[in-house]
Amino acid sequence: MTKTHIIALFNQSGGVGKTSLTMNLGYHLAQQKKNRVLLIDMDPQASLTTFMGLEPENLTQTIYEAVVGEEDLPVYPELLHGMSFTPANINLSAAELELVAALMREMRLKNALTPVLDKYDYILIDCPPSLGILSVVSLVAATHVLVPIQCQFKSFQGTDLLLKTVASLRKGANTSLAIAGFIPTMYDARTAQESRTYEAIKEQLSPLATVFDPIPKTIAFADASEARLPLAITNPKHPAVRVMKKITSGLEQLP
Repeated sequence: MTKTHIIALFNQSGGVGKTSLTMNLGYHLAQQKKNRVLLIDMDPQASLTTFMGLEPENLTQTIYEAVVGEEDLPVYPELLHGMSFTPANINLSAAELELVAALMREMRLKNALTPVLDKYDYILIDCPPSLGILSVVSLVAATHVLVPIQCQFKSFQGTDLLLKTVASLRKGANTSLAIAGFIPTMYDARTAQESRTYEAIKEQLSPLATVFDPIPKTIAFADASEARLPLAITNPKHPAVRVMKKITSGLEQLP
């Protein structure tokens, strides 16, 4: 039986391009015909749900029902850009409070995913930009964590805290959690500070896991998100598409 790769895209800092990456990497994985891909929106802001073309406020079945209500994982009935999708909406913001006293709360997403694992080769989870319970629940369910890092000194410095969180989970709640790699994002090679930060990311993090090629800073992602489409559809010749295809190949090599 082939292993399902459950990849949590996680950084406790916001604004690193995590949601765009989740959608676009999922799309490229799904373009490889053999891959069955599920995306899960675990962020109460529900940006991924909007990017995928759904209206969060109109949804009655979301990840909230599975994680808090322990119901079956709700998967949107149609494929969106070739991918299955479990959406979120603002209800998820209440989950932090509602799960405080819940027994085995860290296992809620893992338990919800267990019955559907044989349906998917890749499950990509868009985590919220925080170290709260929703991120912990996502990382406990994951086989791998993929870390987008903005090429800014402050964002890079926050990586220490992120790595401590992963190390702490490896000691208990998820002993087999692996780092799938680091993705430098929003990279502008023309600025000295970003070039220095990118070199520091490669030097300090490559001993831990793959540091992928940087994704260039571009308005094209915002335009694609506004159109609710992957970048490869709105602008197939954009240099960032080539980078994402390369990252996708790396994800397909994961053990």
